[in-house]
Amino acid sequence: MKKKAYAQAGVDIDLGNAVKSKLPKLLASTHRSEVLGKIGGFGGLFALKASQYKQPVLVSSVDGVGTKLKIAFAMNKHNTVGADLVNHCVGDIAVMGAEPLFFLDYIGTGKLDAKVFPQLISGFAKACKENRCALIGGETAQMPDFYAPGEYDVSGTIVGVVEKSNLLDGKGIKKGDRLIGIASSGLHTNGYSLARKIFLEKMGLELDSKPAGLKTTLGAELLKVHISYGNVIQMLLKKYNQPKAPRVLKGFAHITGGGFIDNIPRVLPRNCDAAVERGSWPVLPIFKLIQESGLIDESEIYQVFNMGVGMVALVSGQQADAVLDDIKKMKHKAWHIGEVVSGTGVTKMV
Repeated sequence: MKKKAYAQAGVDIDLGNAVKSKLPKLLASTHRSEVLGKIGGFGGLFALKASQYKQPVLVSSVDGVGTKLKIAFAMNKHNTVGADLVNHCVGDIAVMGAEPLFFLDYIGTGKLDAKVFPQLISGFAKACKENRCALIGGETAQMPDFYAPGEYDVSGTIVGVVEKSNLLDGKGIKKGDRLIGIASSGLHTNGYSLARKIFLEKMGLELDSKPAGLKTTLGAELLKVHISYGNVIQMLLKKYNQPKAPRVLKGFAHITGGGFIDNIPRVLPRNCDAAVERGSWPVLPIFKLIQESGLIDESEIYQVFNMGVGMVALVSGQQADAVLDDIKKMKHKAWHIGEVVSGTGVTKMV
């Protein structure tokens, strides 16, 4: 059979339809009762149960995974970056107290690869299921000559909901509140341009090499999945932030691009600083390797990387020990890493 003209130009619609035909079964694992319609429509449908809220506030976020994709391309492993994207987006709305409702993905590529596409979608679906978030649709764009062969880009949009009275805005944060750091798995989705330059260019390492200090290969270390903090944050909020009672959990900071220096101030009032105590948690070996091999100043390293702490909770000082214990009971490593002090709304590494 003669190949269709559009396929000859690089866009194979029939292949796209064949690959996507397997999606409904995979996406069914992420189903929530509020989802209407079916995959493949012009838009995803989600019937918000507004009666469960007095003043529901929708919280949305969109993001990508940056040049971590370059590691996925090199290792031909693509399911982890799909999970990374979902978990990153969940963290960005969880800090405001929002429960994730649904997620949509975008995949742009030069030529659709029937082996790569299912891996990406399986990563999205797995993470959505774990976060009780429905995967209700997306877009796959085939753009020949736009991407290098074997490469693609992904982005995701998430929508969640929170009761307006429960919205976390940091207004109650004050001097004496404590900082609790919750462990990351590694770089998560930030700092990869610098990390790749140090490891692959400056040090000349291969992704299958095993540098001193790491328990796995460099490639496996760099592809570790971004931890999701959505479930632990929801559990803590339900237990400690009771209606009409003083808030125990004052705010959260997702330690993504900008590290500690730029992210914690996003929730601080103007008259407070966050004093983060270096040495109060075990810095992961991958970050030590980056800092030492790249000769990165301490003033910069905490602005680029999470250093082993992916989420920071700002908690009432009197309840900080109890909150820390509950986080650990949920199988997350966590530590007291500092306190809120008088200041001008900045992070200080002390």
